[in-house]
Amino acid sequence: MFDRGLNLTLQAIRRQLAAMPNDLYLVRLIHHQTRRAFPGERLWTAAQLIQPATIRFLRVRNREGCDIYIHPYAQERNAGYILVDLDQASPAVVKSMRTNGHEPCVVLQTSPRNLQAWVHVSAIPIEPAVATSIGKQLAHTYGGDRASTDWRHLGRLAGFTNQKPQRRNERGYAPWVKVWHTHAGLAPEGPTLVQTAERSLGRYSNLPPSPCVRLAPPACGAAADANLLASSTAAPEAANIYRSWLQRLRIFERFPQPDWSIADKWIAKELLQRGTPTARVAAILQCGSPRFPRRHSNPQDYLRRTIARAALELQATPFPRRDSFPHTAATPPPGS
Repeated sequence: MFDRGLNLTLQAIRRQLAAMPNDLYLVRLIHHQTRRAFPGERLWTAAQLIQPATIRFLRVRNREGCDIYIHPYAQERNAGYILVDLDQASPAVVKSMRTNGHEPCVVLQTSPRNLQAWVHVSAIPIEPAVATSIGKQLAHTYGGDRASTDWRHLGRLAGFTNQKPQRRNERGYAPWVKVWHTHAGLAPEGPTLVQTAERSLGRYSNLPPSPCVRLAPPACGAAADANLLASSTAAPEAANIYRSWLQRLRIFERFPQPDWSIADKWIAKELLQRGTPTARVAAILQCGSPRFPRRHSNPQDYLRRTIARAALELQATPFPRRDSFPHTAATPPPGS
């Protein structure tokens, strides 16, 4: 039997998660009267969250008075998403955010005139202090709630009702949390927000350490110094180059949940095509690729193979097809 309510909730959840992709999401249920959390915190993948059984469970809890909250999960770090709680906000605030390069990937209407915006600032998990600093800056700039800027502050999950008594309408009904805007991908000025916050805190702690990486020359005939070290490219610079190519290739717009091995190869091809030394390409992938080395048992071998494949593909296709690389800017990113 067709359940229209469940289908509408499913569509809303899908839209929200597609625009803020992550490996895991922390979901918390809080009863609006007692302010007590439903026993246990759940970590779910996007695929698990859109299962009908999961949605039915959450809908029942919502009808019983629980608000449904979510946060992209990255263990003891922020997953790169900053929540801006915009109480009594004008819709024009989202236009201002877009103009300033802070375009949210998701905007929810949690009740009439109350919005929550998620801004994707980094493809790499960032340190809690850095995320909190960015949250405070965005809240100050756009009139957001400064008490809701903690690095792991929970936002609402679309498709459920807002159970706060003060949000009910004149007929006593709780308003639905609606998807108001989505635009998957990093905010254009997201990396700048991260850099500014890091500088203000005096560190680059969102970036992984940059140990020495020695690579054998790829089997493509290209000249490369196998003894160059990853440290020859400063970690912040390398990560910024990687982020800039994510934007130029529109990775998040084209693939809400990217295969990072493929993204690494594409970025390696762009860098190699512009004459970037092999060891420098390795350093950029190592410092910029999200959660590197991920599950690779031999990171050095992964980098070597990725760069070798990129070089071989360049030999086979010296000039990229227009439909292969959708960026249009003529100049390469700084440092490449």
